[in-house]
Amino acid sequence: MIDYESELNEEQRKAATAPLGPILVIAGAGSGKTRTLTYRVSYLIEKQIKPDHILLATFTNKAAREMLHRVDRLVRTDTSKIWGGTFHHLCNRFLRNHATAIGFEQNFTIIDREDSLSLLSECIQELNIQHSGRLFPSAEALLEIFSLSVNKVKPLWKIIDESFPHFSAYTEDISKLQKLFNERKKKSQLVDYDDLLSYTVKLFQENEKICRFYQSYFEYILVDEYQDTSRIQADFIDMIAQHSHQVMVVGDDAQSIYSWRGAEIENILTFPKKYPSALVINIKTNYRSTPEILALANAAIEGNQFQFPKELKAIRKSLKESKPLLLCCSTAATQSMEIANYIEKFKAQGIDYNEIAILYRAHFHALEIQLELTRRKIPFEITSGIRFFEQAHIKDICAFLRFYINPYDETAFKRIVKMFPGVGQKTVSKLWEEYITITGSIEKLSPPKVASRAWKNWLELQKMLASKEYENNPSKQLEAVLNGVYMEYLKVLYESYQKRLEDIEGLISFASNYDSTEDFLSQVSLLTGVDTSQEEKNGVRLSTIHQAKGLEWKIVFLIMLCDGLFPSNYSLKHAALLEEERRLFYVAATRAKDQLFLCYPRSRSFNYRETLYLPSRFVEEIPKNLLVEAKLP
Repeated sequence: MIDYESELNEEQRKAATAPLGPILVIAGAGSGKTRTLTYRVSYLIEKQIKPDHILLATFTNKAAREMLHRVDRLVRTDTSKIWGGTFHHLCNRFLRNHATAIGFEQNFTIIDREDSLSLLSECIQELNIQHSGRLFPSAEALLEIFSLSVNKVKPLWKIIDESFPHFSAYTEDISKLQKLFNERKKKSQLVDYDDLLSYTVKLFQENEKICRFYQSYFEYILVDEYQDTSRIQADFIDMIAQHSHQVMVVGDDAQSIYSWRGAEIENILTFPKKYPSALVINIKTNYRSTPEILALANAAIEGNQFQFPKELKAIRKSLKESKPLLLCCSTAATQSMEIANYIEKFKAQGIDYNEIAILYRAHFHALEIQLELTRRKIPFEITSGIRFFEQAHIKDICAFLRFYINPYDETAFKRIVKMFPGVGQKTVSKLWEEYITITGSIEKLSPPKVASRAWKNWLELQKMLASKEYENNPSKQLEAVLNGVYMEYLKVLYESYQKRLEDIEGLISFASNYDSTEDFLSQVSLLTGVDTSQEEKNGVRLSTIHQAKGLEWKIVFLIMLCDGLFPSNYSLKHAALLEEERRLFYVAATRAKDQLFLCYPRSRSFNYRETLYLPSRFVEEIPKNLLVEAKLP
């Protein structure tokens, strides 16, 4: 028998050994959520619930494996029979058992994103959709629309209307394309990750006998990271738990930060309404951070209206000088220099680089810090694995400047022309050959008729870049590329175009630090050409906050805390998004174990002008006695 009294704190023990029935566990940051879930599964087995009658839904298979491995050691039983894994893994098991009920063979194939993109591209070609030279959305952008439609359980037209209004003219064609895409998949016995969810819910909705079997089969259901579930995932759980209500969901509404990919905070907030007899348990004891860091985090989240009240409590004692520091700098470049100074000081004190993280809301916020760390030869690792200048959309927009500066740049020429409608690999190679060997002028080339409008815009842009007003002003040139040519391509070529647009706007701001286009492009090339193959894995971690969730470091620098940057200007116009940005700030603050720095510049260069910034409202909302303002030389 497990000694729950000695192995869990009072809050964890209450959740792990709660009576069977509907339970909502609000598990705060660093409170031992995984440990609690592990002991809950062990408790169920001790209560004679058979492992194969337990369903455990997680967001990674790794999380499920780790939990079940710990359960193995606790109860010394065969946990391999537990239905544990991601939602997609679980749905795959249901569909393999009942594939014929939804018109599939049992040996259907699951296709990944790359295969989905390939098949969808074939469907686009088959329908031969043309819009008078205007670009039709790329396969990447379309997949994002299809996925949101499935995860939000909303019709396609509504998703386009709400999140992709720039595609509204294509709604009818996109609907036809989705229909063909689904037909092609089914004909070839293929399902993608979203199909696993939608077909399983369809299976339960249309086959009452099958649904009732699983409702009675599973004696208890557990869900990890419930605040990250989409509408269809929550529906899936509710269908299985509909009659027994034997379900425990664990999560933290204050860490719900993924609405842009379909997660709905309403799932966790409305759980007590869906299950009126639900027991709500708060786990507030934090094992990660100092009391001073938690005091700041608690104050930061108070501004949100839609949440469960909570207050994290530290198990750790205060450290010397552990109150969070406010680092106010004159410019973004100064901010980067001061952070680098602190990092060098911490390294001299014996703190490893990999114990330090620099977190930011958007990728472009880290532009200056990447430059500064590179200059000082401070090793760093970017969580996404892609440095700022290596991103496709950044390479796209810089290509226009590269070709303007060097009309013999074959790579830049081909990158530009391939964006234009009706131009494939063969056509672009033919155009380059004609340009370099015969005409020597892009004005004399004959692109496909469907690309004539795009070609004309490019020619006009070339003249504009060479004009006196724009010459040797890389910031203004990039702005001209964005507004004159590239915006349309950005919207249709990439998913999450709004985030990429922020990157480009950040690049425009950064470029205003350079007095010539050649100097700017040289700097970009040097940073793009950094050899990361031997990059030290024990370097300082640079990460967006979204990618840092679930991780922790001794020292965390949270940068670019300016109103309009974090929170973003866009979120300031939408109350729900502003609350999510405040949760994002909360997640960032709770990644720090020993020391937290809140950093912001008073100004940032833009078009040779200094743009003045106010500190983020999230910083302003924190009582002054919870912060210490750092003294800068």
